[in-house]
Amino acid sequence: MSDTPNPPVDIDYSTVTVPKSYRRSFLNMLFLMLGFTFCSSSMMVGSRLGNGFDLYNFLLVILLGGLLLSLYTGMLGYIGAKTGYSLDLLCQRAFGRVGSYLPSSVIVITQIGWFGVVLGLFSVPTAEVLGINPWWVVIIGGGLMTASSYYGVKGLIIISAISVPLVVLLGCYSVGAAAVEGGGLVEIFAKNSKGLSLMVGIDLVVASFVSGGTTTPNFTRYSRTPMGGLMVTVAAFLFGNSLMFIFGAAGGALTGKDDIFYVMIAQGLIIPALFVLGTNTWTTNDNSLYSCGLGLANLTRRNPRPLILISGIIGTLASLWLRDNFVNWLIFLSAILPPIGMVLVLDYFVHRKRYQAKVRPYRGVFVGPVVSVGAGVVAGTFLQGYGISAINGMVVSSLVYLLWSLPGKLRGN
Repeated sequence: MSDTPNPPVDIDYSTVTVPKSYRRSFLNMLFLMLGFTFCSSSMMVGSRLGNGFDLYNFLLVILLGGLLLSLYTGMLGYIGAKTGYSLDLLCQRAFGRVGSYLPSSVIVITQIGWFGVVLGLFSVPTAEVLGINPWWVVIIGGGLMTASSYYGVKGLIIISAISVPLVVLLGCYSVGAAAVEGGGLVEIFAKNSKGLSLMVGIDLVVASFVSGGTTTPNFTRYSRTPMGGLMVTVAAFLFGNSLMFIFGAAGGALTGKDDIFYVMIAQGLIIPALFVLGTNTWTTNDNSLYSCGLGLANLTRRNPRPLILISGIIGTLASLWLRDNFVNWLIFLSAILPPIGMVLVLDYFVHRKRYQAKVRPYRGVFVGPVVSVGAGVVAGTFLQGYGISAINGMVVSSLVYLLWSLPGKLRGN
């Protein structure tokens, strides 16, 4: 008789907590989360930072931005592992079942958009190297990524285990080659430094993955322990994502180019770049589509697997437009997503009983969290230029939530 439990009908646990018997090892989770954050778009942001700062300020920017991002995602990662709930199930507790439709809709739209951005960033330079129409790469690449994401977390872990070591090897070689050719990292960073402000740099670092970071519970719910979920999240967003900035920045500072593919082509790394960055793009996009499927499952009450296919088709068709509006997309994400994550984190610690498996979520709408998110989005959108837009949104949404919720909590409501 097999010791393995019979698989559940809902194999993605889109409506229930992940059972302890189906949790993954720390190493599996580390590869999964690193594959998530090893993203070519972060390398592209790194290239822009490498052309905007000297070495000291570049390292300062990615450290401060990385700490903010890992603090935010770490709390979400801990909650996901502690409860075993996906982001959408957590939102049912924080916003009410009907209220959760708002954050689920936002996550679906942004993750489809992120899928398209990353696919476009890979497809255009690949098509130029191969001398073909970009739409061929978009369609074939988008189709393969969509097909593999259909197999859920198991497929994500396998692809990540292949991609992560290859990306590290290529990135280290690129940085080493740039340092040798340019006479050292200090010299090459100084050559193209264009004086970006620290606030702009930190905003770019946070915005680079605040979208994916908000969906962290979708993956850490498979961690065996809450601390394990916290640790793999911090490792991925502080160490893994920072590596992507460094890999992109060194070559970008040397060549003066902002697109990581063109940077590596200029370094003579055409074939390795196509292969390794292609698998890198694949892991990130599979994670995005997986989150889309869970969000659509919450909205439609249907199996997430077919919904993943629909999300992939939409993201594929929009990829080239999104690629051309990459910076605007990052600004949009930095304003709209952090308030959702912060309200969820605060609500978990203020109303812990709501998150117990035996407690059914409220069927209606919790108005306070919804209003708090709206206030945070307004602050993040209209206070750009005054500090860091993502932090502005987090602070305002947190204040509104606490002012709304704590009086009732103190009265015992």
